Amino acid sequence: MDKTKLSAIANEIRKGALTAVYSAQSGHPGGSLGIADILAYLYFEEMNVDPKKPKMEDRDRFVLSKGHTSPALYATLAEKGFFPKEDLKTFRHKDSYLQGHPDMKNIPGVDMSTGSLGLGVSAACGMALSGKISEKTYRVWAILGDGESQEGQVWEAAMFASHYGLNNLAIFVDCNGLQIDGATSDVMNPEPFDEKYRAFGWNTMVIDGHDFDQIDAAVKAAKASDKPFAIIAKTVKGKGVSYMENKCEWHGSAPKEEQYEIGMKDLENALCVESK
Repeated sequence: MDKTKLSAIANEIRKGALTAVYSAQSGHPGGSLGIADILAYLYFEEMNVDPKKPKMEDRDRFVLSKGHTSPALYATLAEKGFFPKEDLKTFRHKDSYLQGHPDMKNIPGVDMSTGSLGLGVSAACGMALSGKISEKTYRVWAILGDGESQEGQVWEAAMFASHYGLNNLAIFVDCNGLQIDGATSDVMNPEPFDEKYRAFGWNTMVIDGHDFDQIDAAVKAAKASDKPFAIIAKTVKGKGVSYMENKCEWHGSAPKEEQYEIGMKDLENALCVESK
C-alpha cells in the first residue's frame, strides 16, 4: 500500500467532486469530500474492477447507498478511467449521463442505482446473497451514511445479512455526525453503531475514515470475517476544504466562484503538504 499515492488520488477525487458540484451549481459536496479516502482505497488498492470491462462477472461490487454523494463516486470512476474526467463538469446538466444520483443503466462502473436512502445497502445484501448462491468469489462493498441509518430499511438489511451469513459483504458507515438539518445526535440519534451491528450478528470495527492504515486493517479484517462486517468510519464532512469542514450547511449547497477557487487552493495546498 502506497499511502502517498492513495492520498494524492483521494485529493484528486475531492477536486473532481468539488468541480462537479460547482459546475452544476447543485449537489452535495460535504459528504462527498468526506468519503474520498475510503473510495480511493477501495478502487485503487482493494477492489477487482476493470474500466475496460465494467460488467465483468467476477468483478467486486460497490454500492453507494448514500447516493446523494455521487460526485465522489463519479470522480473516483473518472480517476480510475471508466469515463473522461472532463465529463465531471457536465454533472447534473441537461442531457448529461452524470445525474444527481448514481444510474447503473447509463454510467460505466455503477453497480446499483441509488438515492432513496436505505435502498442501496439492501441491494448490496441481495448482491452478496447472489454471490453465495452462485458460489462466486466476488465481494460486495457499500458506503451508507449515519443520517441514512435513521431509515428502518437499513436495519432490516442488517438482519437479512446476518440471517444469511453474508460474510462476503462489508459496509462502511460514514459517521460525520451531520445531516442536512443538523447533528444526527439531535435529529434522531442512530448510535452506537458498533454495538447495534454486533447485536444484529455482525462483526465490527471503528476507525478513522481518513487514516489509510486503519482503512487497510479494517478491510483485511472484513475479508477474514465469518460474518458480515460493519466498518464504522469516523469522518469529517467537507474534508479538505477549510470553510466546509464540519458544517452541515454544506450538506447540499454548491460553492460560488470565489468559494470554489478557495476550495481548490485548499486541496492543492493539502497535496503539497502531504507530498513533502
